[in-house]
Amino acid sequence: MRSVRARAALGATVVVALALTAAGLAVLLVLRANLTDQAGLQAEVVAREVAGQLALDVPYDRLEMRDEEDHPVQVTDEDGRVVAVSKDLRAISGTGTDRVTPDPSPAAGSSADGDDDDNGTDDDDSGSGTPGRGEVDSDEPHFGNGTATVDGDTADYRFASVRATTSTGVTLTVHAGAPLAAEQEAVGTVRGAMLIGLPALLLVVAGVTWLVTRRALRPVEGIRREMAAITASEDLSRRVPEPGSRDEIARLARTTNETLTALEASVERQRRFVADASHELRSPIASLRTQLEVGAAHPELLDVPGAVADTVRLQALAADLLLLARLDAGERPGRTALDLGALVREEVSQRTGDRIAVTVSVPDSGPDAGRFEVAGSRGQLARVLGNLLDNAERHARSAVTVSVGAGEGGGVAVAVTDDGAGVPPEERERIFERFVRLDDARARDDGGAGLGLAIARDVAARHGGRLTVEAAREGGARFVLWLPGAG
Repeated sequence: MRSVRARAALGATVVVALALTAAGLAVLLVLRANLTDQAGLQAEVVAREVAGQLALDVPYDRLEMRDEEDHPVQVTDEDGRVVAVSKDLRAISGTGTDRVTPDPSPAAGSSADGDDDDNGTDDDDSGSGTPGRGEVDSDEPHFGNGTATVDGDTADYRFASVRATTSTGVTLTVHAGAPLAAEQEAVGTVRGAMLIGLPALLLVVAGVTWLVTRRALRPVEGIRREMAAITASEDLSRRVPEPGSRDEIARLARTTNETLTALEASVERQRRFVADASHELRSPIASLRTQLEVGAAHPELLDVPGAVADTVRLQALAADLLLLARLDAGERPGRTALDLGALVREEVSQRTGDRIAVTVSVPDSGPDAGRFEVAGSRGQLARVLGNLLDNAERHARSAVTVSVGAGEGGGVAVAVTDDGAGVPPEERERIFERFVRLDDARARDDGGAGLGLAIARDVAARHGGRLTVEAAREGGARFVLWLPGAG
């Protein structure tokens, strides 16, 4: 089952079916228990009425039993013998004995007149001639289910058993029943209604869930179709439709569009990078080829220093492009601990061909003295420092300064300052883009390919730091590299 709508409809139907089945069973059990208790209460009332008569020594054959057809009665003595039954009772079960033929106990007698001389009493028993009085057991009666046949009709009954004691001390048990037909009919009616209504209700639930899920997933289908069209056309400028709701599907559409925007920007940057790289590589390669072709035809005209310079420039550009490719691929720098102060001194000492001497400021004493340790790649950080110094050398008039000190948040800050023309505020972010050179009229050999600052910022970001530019007090540009401390 591959359809989300089908799975949702099936799942909702199964859950509702289980819930309704459990609820239906509970309703049936509660209904049956209540109706059974009502029948038991009716049986108890009848049993206590008969027991009250027995406690008053009413003869068995004169017991008054109401609704004998609906409430069969059976009276037994201590030995389990049947001493009285209701009229038209032909069979009974569930009371302890199935006998329905009275067998009066001699001890109980059949008359309470007290006038017969043969009744085993003498004149000294009672001077008043008033009959004695027994009692009815006040404890909770015993209940049970059984059947009874009254006037040829057999039915189920709820029996209540109540004990009574006559004035002569004879204990009798009255078993009175109440019909369970109403309970069975009510339970059957409810069960039938559930069996008929449950499938219909489940069909409604399945249909409604199908329609609701279909409507809810309609925007998802629109997103899928648009993404398929974008994939087929390779047009990353297209966007998926965003529903007006604020639910998960709307957030999915917005996230998808944000992903498409980022992907479009990435592809555009890649295309521009390839185009700019091709353009930058074309010039040194063409110049080198021209010089080699002239040298091949006229060896005496071969410009060896120019060919070497073009080769060096081509090599540097290829190295820059390779480093940018590694950075774009997500290469993580090493985590070697190194001292930025020592690194700055070492890199500056190796720059013997600079046009302007670089002034280094690294505190050796005072509150800012100490080791300025960071964690990262020594080669990449040296490359950043070299690119910043190369940029300062190209633009400085008479002074280039590099300083190392404690930065904010426990980090280390390296500042490279020149006294050149500076960077206009509106261009301070643009200069970190690839192949960007503010002076378009500047010669390529003097201005470079426009990759140095882009590489420096990317490397700084990979190390968890940042590279910014601001105006120097001397009037030039001040590039500040901030890196987190090694701790």
